[in-house]
Amino acid sequence: MPAGKFFEELSLYARVSTAIAPFAIALLLRLLLGKNRLTGLFITVATTWLVVNVLIAPFSVRMQQELRQMFH
Repeated sequence: MPAGKFFEELSLYARVSTAIAPFAIALLLRLLLGKNRLTGLFITVATTWLVVNVLIAPFSVRMQQELRQMFH
């Protein structure tokens, strides 16, 4: 199964969780370990992952269908 197909099969809440969880973990690591190169790298990667997910999500066919159902 291609990686894109895996994410298409996830529910709306699971997709949101996969976008937010790495960011929350990176912030928690920053709080626990302090400001250093490793936590800075984690924050950068997690923020990029979050932004990519937020920007690409509306183009998902399944998400468009779920949003239409939610607002109609």
